[in-house]
This record gives sequence, structure tokens and C-alpha cells, in this order.
Amino acid sequence: MGDLTEERVSSERVFTGRILKVRVDEVLLQPGGHPARREVVEHPGAVAIVPLTVDGRVLLVRQYRYAAGVELLEIPAGTLEPGEDLAACARRELSEETGGRALVLELLATVFTSPGFCDERIHIYLAQLDPEAVGEQHPDEDERLHVEAVPLAKALDMALAGRIQDAKSVVGLALAAARVGALGRAEEDGPR
Repeated sequence: MGDLTEERVSSERVFTGRILKVRVDEVLLQPGGHPARREVVEHPGAVAIVPLTVDGRVLLVRQYRYAAGVELLEIPAGTLEPGEDLAACARRELSEETGGRALVLELLATVFTSPGFCDERIHIYLAQLDPEAVGEQHPDEDERLHVEAVPLAKALDMALAGRIQDAKSVVGLALAAARVGALGRAEEDGPR
């Protein structure tokens, strides 16, 4: 197998927004040096949290996603602030979106969301919630969301059935289920 890297020859910033930046790069493909063009969305990165209650339910948030044009059921998530610690961001987003506080926070994986055009990495955590510290959510001013508590095995079934379509949520639920041993136990949780 040969070298598959791409050498950047030039780069032009074409958009700078509040969160995202977009650039167009001219590259040389290896092997051979064939020229190509790449459009890249730069993103500061994000965290996502699979928050589990002591009784095995996961807290999901339902919100309207303008770009997709639909309401989606998702695990809580949010964008990293410059220089922010990953775990601190996860705790902040968990509190903002669900009102919950993590007793234990475990990094499950770091994944690229759409590496064909975006450099965003999302860090997916499993959180064991403190049952004594479930408070009121305080989302960002531009967020409207509703919290839904669903048994983890049922949430995984919903993802498998296409009722949860958000990629970070599908990945997070599958990883969390594998981590806590909930795979294959959906039948035990009773009717849906």
C-alpha cells in the first residue's frame, strides 16, 4: 500500500462564522502528484454525553435541527470553547441540556463526524448520573429542547429502527450499550 497523503499547495479562507470556518485548498494527491481541490469546514470540536440514570435509562434531548429540517432525538452535546477541557465541557453541556450532574464520566471514543469535508472531532462520554443532583436544564439562549428518559436498550432499538438518526447519538448509544452490557437485553425491558 502506497502513500495516501495529500500535500496542501494553497489555501483560501472563504467564510468565517461564529462557530465554523470554510476554506478551499488545492492539494497534490500521492502517489503521483495529481492536483485536486478540497473544500474544508473547520470546527472547534465538540463533546457528546450518554447520561445514564441509576435505573438504566438514558436522558435524550429532542430538538428541531434547522439544517436537517426535522426534530431529532439525540444524546446531549455541545461545542468546545477555545482551550476548554473535554470533561469540563461534557459536564457543562450535561448540566445545561438535562439539568444532570455526572458522578462518573468515562470517555468512550473520539470520532470524526464527517471527515470527507469537515475536521470536527466529537468526544463521546458515558456519564453515570448523580440521582441527588438532577436539576433544571438551562440551555443556551438559541436552544429549545425537551428531555426524554428512555431505557438504554430501548434507545438502542430506536436507533436500529431508524427512529434515532443523529450519527453521534447512534454511535454513543451503541458504545454505551456495549460498555454496560445492555446489548441483547431489549427484550427484557418489556414492550415498547
